[in-house]
Amino acid sequence: MSILAIQSLRKTFGGLVATNDVSLSIEEGECHALIGPNGAGKTTLISLLMGDMKPNSGSISLRGKPIDGLPAHARVHAGIARSYQVTNLIRKRSVLDNMRLALIGRDGSAFTFFKPLSRETAMTDEAHDWLDRFGLSNRAEDHVADLSHGEQRALELALALAAKPAVVLLDEPMAGLGREETIAMTAMLKKLRGSVTILLVEHDMHAVFELADRVTVLVSGTVLITGAPDEVRSDRRVHEVYLGEEG
Repeated sequence: MSILAIQSLRKTFGGLVATNDVSLSIEEGECHALIGPNGAGKTTLISLLMGDMKPNSGSISLRGKPIDGLPAHARVHAGIARSYQVTNLIRKRSVLDNMRLALIGRDGSAFTFFKPLSRETAMTDEAHDWLDRFGLSNRAEDHVADLSHGEQRALELALALAAKPAVVLLDEPMAGLGREETIAMTAMLKKLRGSVTILLVEHDMHAVFELADRVTVLVSGTVLITGAPDEVRSDRRVHEVYLGEEG
């Protein structure tokens, strides 16, 4: 059974069809890339999965249970996490504070004077562990605003994964990154392969074909093809509508 199943998902805005009966299955532990031209409906699909938008028709199931009727916050608790094209961080707080707040949100708790120090210490230790995994341990006390764009992207990824989601939706994690930062982010994501289920929306084709187990091409809101990276890369139709413009 697929961990995330999308069936005939349709979303329109007036006369504009953003997603046209999209069906897609994501297998547990895979990195599934979603690519296509600008305006293909990729970000709309991500918003539908998160509950930020409601579809006109179709269904979404997570671990075999329907979630399309759930509000966004309930989908997070059900096991879906998302990163955004624009970093969504508390810039005036420290890196460590951002990480701790993510853990508090995950556990549904809050720090108070009445909680045992050991519990606060354990959460802080976990926060440091996540920062260390993403190369941010030396920036723990710095304000997020002082981080480079690449470091902010790494922090956002750490926050998403700290929720221990069933599926993480990565919406253009390479956006705005320089060459060295893109290489670093790709390396971080490669380390996660097999241990985290990822739906990756990305325009950097080098990163996509290095990371993805399967690739789906979306064009004008419709699935053109889903297949292994080599199959998609060699498909004539994909070159005509998308990859040709990338080269």
